[in-house]
Amino acid sequence: MNLEDLYRLMRNGHVQAQGIIDTVPEPLLVLDQNLCVQTASRSFFSTFKVDRDETIGQHLYELGDRQWDIPELRLLLEDVIPKSKAVVDYEVEHDFPGLGRRTMLVSAHRLFHPDNISRSLLLSIVDATKRREHEAEKDVLLGELRHRMRNLLALVQAMARQTTAAGRSGEEYRDAFLGRFNALVQAHDVAFSHNGAADLQQVVERTVAPYSGSPAGVIVEPGPTVPLASGQIMSLSLILHELATNAIKYGALSVATGQVRLRWEIEEASAPRLRLVWQESGGPPVAAPASSGFGTQLIEFAAKRELGGRVELNYAPAGLMVEIVAPLASVS
Repeated sequence: MNLEDLYRLMRNGHVQAQGIIDTVPEPLLVLDQNLCVQTASRSFFSTFKVDRDETIGQHLYELGDRQWDIPELRLLLEDVIPKSKAVVDYEVEHDFPGLGRRTMLVSAHRLFHPDNISRSLLLSIVDATKRREHEAEKDVLLGELRHRMRNLLALVQAMARQTTAAGRSGEEYRDAFLGRFNALVQAHDVAFSHNGAADLQQVVERTVAPYSGSPAGVIVEPGPTVPLASGQIMSLSLILHELATNAIKYGALSVATGQVRLRWEIEEASAPRLRLVWQESGGPPVAAPASSGFGTQLIEFAAKRELGGRVELNYAPAGLMVEIVAPLASVS
């Protein structure tokens, strides 16, 4: 084998190795023992919007705006080569130039060599931003489910206690309780399984109907027509269910003389917006809670996420008043 053949063989091996690196979809860096970049994958250049001149030969901690210059990461990488250790999914959260806020998972391994003399590192980077967002949303949904189940069981207990038993036979009490319970089941079904549009009046009336122990317990005043999409129906129903559950457990609906009144209007400002008011009266004295519970967070989350608005809670001693304010374009 002459020098030309040897050169060709070495060049083909280099091209093949670079081709393997460029084929991996995640950004990759090969670093020397001093943590300077020997080569980088095509995905690294495209992901971080940099070119070869900005990357090859540069120290890892000098790349970009020094987003990888992290003391904890430095300590971890220093142990990879001499101690044959590995860094797995080290989380870096940073405002990357041209990308914005991202969560990256960094892993580092010493390159394999049959004689165990390799002094180079293979650094892989995975964008876990979407994964972390999905995990956060999942945590909220699981918390919402647990909270909703606790509230539902507490609500059924409250409905059983508030369904009048005096002067009724067992069958009459059973029918009265099951009537309210079935109304509650239907309201939940409408709220969380609706596939089409519905009017605000219809949604409000169906949602709060099971919570009223008397005709005057919950009053829904006629209001202007406001069409809602399915996702907005779910969010608004969730808010109303939460308010009604709290009212029947602690607020106006926990006593026979209490009352809840709902009304809404369309405000003509710079942009039309819906204002829906939940007003309690005749119940126990109201005091603001010492801290915001999950129920309040759930209400605020639903109002912001789907309705694009906000919720204002006023803990007046005479009765809780809640205002849901949302841009009309977002609602309708």
